[in-house]
Amino acid sequence: MFAALSPSKFYFLDAGKREMKKNGVLLTTCLSSLVFYSAHATPAPTKTTASRESFHHAYSPLGDQQKPDTRKNDTPQARASNKTESIVVLGSGASRETQTLSHLALQEVAPGTSPLKTLSKLPGVMFTSSDPLGAYEWSQQIIIRGFDQSRLGFTMDGIPLGNLAYGNDNGLSIGRALQTENNGPATLAQGAGSVGVAASNDLGGALEFTSIDPTTKYGVDVAGTVGSYGTWRTFARVNSGTLPGGGRLYVSYDYQDANKWKGDGIQQQQQANAKFIQPLGEKVKLTLFGDYSQRAENDYQDLSLSMIRTKGYDVDNITNNYSLAKQIAKAYQNGTPFPKGIANQDQSYYNSAGLRQDVLAYGRLDFDLTSRLKASTTVYGHTNTGEGIYATPYTPTPEALGGSPLSVRTTEYDIHREGFIGSLTYKIAHHTIEGGFWFENNDFEQARRFYPLNESGYTGSSVHWFRNNAFETQWQSAFNTKTYQFHLQDTWQITPALKLNYGFKSLVVDAHARQLEGNIMGAPLTNTFAGGAITSANGFLPQLGANYRLNRHNELFADFARNMAAFDNSTTGATSPFAMTSAAYAATKNTLRPEMSYSEEIGYRYHDHRIQASLTGYYIEFENRLASISPVSSGTNVQGYASILSNVGGVTARGIDAAFNYHFTDNWSIYASYAYNQSTYDDNLTTGGVTYATKGKSVVGMPRNLANVQLSYDDGSIWGNVGMQYQGRRTYTYTNDQWIKPNDIFNLNVGYRFHSHNWVLHGLDAQINVTNLFDKRYVATVGSTGFAVSDPSGSLQTLQAGAPRMVFFTLRKHFF
Repeated sequence: MFAALSPSKFYFLDAGKREMKKNGVLLTTCLSSLVFYSAHATPAPTKTTASRESFHHAYSPLGDQQKPDTRKNDTPQARASNKTESIVVLGSGASRETQTLSHLALQEVAPGTSPLKTLSKLPGVMFTSSDPLGAYEWSQQIIIRGFDQSRLGFTMDGIPLGNLAYGNDNGLSIGRALQTENNGPATLAQGAGSVGVAASNDLGGALEFTSIDPTTKYGVDVAGTVGSYGTWRTFARVNSGTLPGGGRLYVSYDYQDANKWKGDGIQQQQQANAKFIQPLGEKVKLTLFGDYSQRAENDYQDLSLSMIRTKGYDVDNITNNYSLAKQIAKAYQNGTPFPKGIANQDQSYYNSAGLRQDVLAYGRLDFDLTSRLKASTTVYGHTNTGEGIYATPYTPTPEALGGSPLSVRTTEYDIHREGFIGSLTYKIAHHTIEGGFWFENNDFEQARRFYPLNESGYTGSSVHWFRNNAFETQWQSAFNTKTYQFHLQDTWQITPALKLNYGFKSLVVDAHARQLEGNIMGAPLTNTFAGGAITSANGFLPQLGANYRLNRHNELFADFARNMAAFDNSTTGATSPFAMTSAAYAATKNTLRPEMSYSEEIGYRYHDHRIQASLTGYYIEFENRLASISPVSSGTNVQGYASILSNVGGVTARGIDAAFNYHFTDNWSIYASYAYNQSTYDDNLTTGGVTYATKGKSVVGMPRNLANVQLSYDDGSIWGNVGMQYQGRRTYTYTNDQWIKPNDIFNLNVGYRFHSHNWVLHGLDAQINVTNLFDKRYVATVGSTGFAVSDPSGSLQTLQAGAPRMVFFTLRKHFF
């Protein structure tokens, strides 16, 4: 929804903050203390662009108007010309604001960095995370023009990734779907994605990620990274080259491990990718892709403003101090004073973590039926097992099972989804007509359980899976979601200068929920959450855009789109009708309406051989905003009380996005972007018989001002860039009674590409990355546990501290 507008949680609507948590972070080792991998890991384009518009500077936000040539060239000469690979942004001819970030730009940052963090250089994109790589999913937050990730569309090679919420019930994060080294170009549309994007929740823009293809020549790429706080990461990929029969394949694997930068705990991930491309005659191509991922990560504690003011940014969980955790729990349960320095039972938990295991695969056939007619069909499948764990002082372990004043509460997830995507494109005269269909069947199971702890605490790892011997199942639910989307669009080249795009999509999402009986110590426990069925449907969601070239260097564009977001379908979903009690659902189900958005934008682009620039203005109306209103008003809601879902009005957003890139010499360039967003609530909020003055207030989570500046150098051997990202102040309350200070964070990336014929140095690259260069202390994520109507005492624990300065060193080598 709108910037944290998104699941407008009136207080900690995450039903699983503690119960969900993420997994995985850094990695890397060294091959005999060195280790290698090469930028060659993904070979440079076969052709280089003659114009200086594509000069070095991996991140050329306003790049050339054509997408990078993704054909591979495995020669050392191609590697030497990596600097010519540029990011393509605001591509010529597009009827809406859209940019593409190149593969090379995604590789210049520290290995393991989320591509979402790298994309935050683009205008209008705000990304935050409390870890240096942006990979820690509990704290990940991306907001574009006021819409957060729950209301943006995400795909990888066209496969839907779901809403990227922490407790995702219909997908997985890009970091679990694709290794960072295998990321191809990533395309962002800030205002509205194409009508063909496979997403049922994209009220705002869309992010379309791609995977690189196998190379035509045999090769091995290895890499190793070491860094601050015990970070290490290893990566290896083998490309088969062209096989007998014309096919080609790669298989890759990585393992990463790091300590938390504060407190006690680890963040780990291991992942494998495989991709195979096989021509079937001259007219058909088969593509197969597979991904396996395991993530396990201990959490950082959520902070409040009052905690930061009195105790600083380093307050964290006490995973290494079970004795203190028991004292805190007993004090809470007995009503006695807390230990010295402890304000309440929620200040620090004994442990919390997130565990995820995913398998994702797809198969696609591309058909060149005639010179005018092309088609593609894709089938995909995804399974996920997840668990968010939290050692809770609210429910002690029964005496018969150990008698600890603590127990482990979990929120458990199981996703089984499969889908089909088909499209057909026909060119006739000055028209390119394209249509397609997307179907997905998703079975999702979710449960809240409690597991015993003994007097000595955890007997295994702090990221241990709890799937057996629960003494209580508070609730368990089974959901089925069927999604049907049809789209049709035409691109009409009316004159050589004027192009018109128009089309629509039809979206139907049928959601069914079945609540299962719980139990406590073998005795039945009534599940009070709602079951039933609800449909989100709209048969006509249009999009209309135009592009007009004034001359060789200047163009104008405009776009209008209407979109709908389907209801969430889970027990903890922020816009799920089934997160209510049966009574609340029965009272509201006939009045609930899916959220809608109307977006308009108009813009201007300029580009020549050295300067590229863009300016876009937009207006957005967000209607039928859904808010889950919690019965809790302050502090935390880790007990997960059921909330009431209702439509609470709308939001209006106005703003501008601007970007500028200047190659002032062959080796030097400067990039800058600025975004202004004024997102405000249209109505006051009434809950529990009380009306709150929210009309005209700023939307939670979204700063009004965002800016980026990056200075880059690349002579083919030595390369580097230093960048600054600025975020204006943000609020986490709907009445705007609390604000988080602005921050400006600098990052440094430098490297050297060896061009020696010596077998040791040949194909070798070295790289150093420094995050938060000036070691600034600041609040990174706002709203990690939700948002409140107000927080006059500053006691709401919904903030995540930004990571301190951290340094990473990487060696990469390409063999053969």
